[in-house]
Amino acid sequence: MLLTLLPLLSAAQSSSLSNVWVPDLGNGTYKNPVLYADYSDPDVVRVGQDYYLTSSSFNAVPGLQILHSRDLVNWRIIGAVFQKQPPLARYAEMQHGNGVWAPAIRHHKGLFYIYYPDPDLGIFVTTAKNPAGPWSAPVCVKEAKGWIDPCPLWDADGQAYLVHGFAGSRAGIKSIIAVSRMSPDGLRLIGDDALVFDGHAKHPTIEGPKFYKRNGYYYIFAPGGGVSTGWQTVLRSKNVFGPYEDRIVMDQGKTTVNGPHQGAWVDTPSGEDWFLHFQDQGAYGRVVHLQPMTWKNDWPVIGEDPDGDGKGQPVMTYRKPGIKGKTQPLATPATSDDFESNTLGLQWQWHANAQDYWAYLNGPQGYLRLYSVPLPAGFKNYWQVPNLLLQKLPAEAFTATTKLTFSPRVEGEKVGLMMMGLDYAYLSVTNQGGKLQLSQTVCQSADKLTAETTNASVEVPATQATQPLYLRVAVKAGAKCQFSYSYDGQTYQPLGTEFQAREGKWIGAKMGLFCSRNSKFNDSGNTDVDWFRVE
Repeated sequence: MLLTLLPLLSAAQSSSLSNVWVPDLGNGTYKNPVLYADYSDPDVVRVGQDYYLTSSSFNAVPGLQILHSRDLVNWRIIGAVFQKQPPLARYAEMQHGNGVWAPAIRHHKGLFYIYYPDPDLGIFVTTAKNPAGPWSAPVCVKEAKGWIDPCPLWDADGQAYLVHGFAGSRAGIKSIIAVSRMSPDGLRLIGDDALVFDGHAKHPTIEGPKFYKRNGYYYIFAPGGGVSTGWQTVLRSKNVFGPYEDRIVMDQGKTTVNGPHQGAWVDTPSGEDWFLHFQDQGAYGRVVHLQPMTWKNDWPVIGEDPDGDGKGQPVMTYRKPGIKGKTQPLATPATSDDFESNTLGLQWQWHANAQDYWAYLNGPQGYLRLYSVPLPAGFKNYWQVPNLLLQKLPAEAFTATTKLTFSPRVEGEKVGLMMMGLDYAYLSVTNQGGKLQLSQTVCQSADKLTAETTNASVEVPATQATQPLYLRVAVKAGAKCQFSYSYDGQTYQPLGTEFQAREGKWIGAKMGLFCSRNSKFNDSGNTDVDWFRVE
């Protein structure tokens, strides 16, 4: 049976390999970013020969996606912590930029732990024996407003600690790092919070701390200087509560990698040290780079250090981490989806907690059925709409195409292929006057609830109204997007003007599908999506 299954597993794995960005160069080297997608604020833990990565998910669900790798270069999504974000009622409504901020993943006494902040509610922890899930219901470790970016440390003597930062937008102060004692089971804090470092003078906006111990030193890795322009700071002390020395161990240097910081130090079973961090690329989000790391006088040096001053700069290509055994197969997070399963591909996320009736997967028939959902009361634009099924942008340049059949029941029902952000645009099919209308719609400054503008429209011929339609968005360097459509999947006609994609609230732009209606009715039309392909 195993020999029979192996070719099937291999085929399934290869079919999910990206057609637009593979970081493994196949010759023992890799190129950055190793994750050309918005896995913001990444943290990684190694258990044995396996690495597990999680990142901020904000208001998107499934939340806290989990990625797996054997070599820190080839990554695939294996699960998520929760299908609906608690508190359920709060996150059933749009919460742009809120929800899960920078998490930390650790392994202690046979359990995986993820600590994450909700900047309005407090610090939470969830645990699992298997990182692919299931994960326990989150427990509030500390109810607090403005506490962010927690990371635990279990010391050799059994004591436990939690480091965190502060969000100025909630706490009224930022650029400081604090440490709290924690119960050994990691479920509650003990005693008062201790401020251990003030970064206002040398490391403004210091945040995102990660806690480690090595050679008798406690280390706090923390980014300073801001998301797009900052650097990687490391603090060290012989005492967990300080005082801490500080040093910049990586910055942009002479490279094009702006703001290289905030991530995870991991080692390999053979003793090599590596660091994963993000780079803010605007509409593409915070993409993930992998840097070699060495130690000099008990200080880390991240990246390459051409002048030997102990402050590294990012590499763009490098040899892969050394691993035992055979070379690992190529892997990337999934993008395309033929909808041949009874569960959504792990790359998809809703923009808020989903209702069960928003979508139906008919795996044996190979399609995703999206039902038209009424627009919210007081609708201004799709910034307010939760039933957006989206995924991260996967590379600098690509095309995303979907094949769908629209079956409306009432006037005004609409299905669209969307590029979502602070500005957004979509190519839609709308039921108007008993006919189908193709159009491109653009919304500038959507977060300010400005009105949409329809730039171009064309009527679908009656002979095509019940036939599949093909919607496409082509993205070129600079996140410039051109929408087009086809009736046969071969010849595509551009529709509308070129659209400049923008990031969302703390996230990159995202692409995907929606189905909506602007009228009240006791039933819903639907769209059957045959496939979604990224090439």
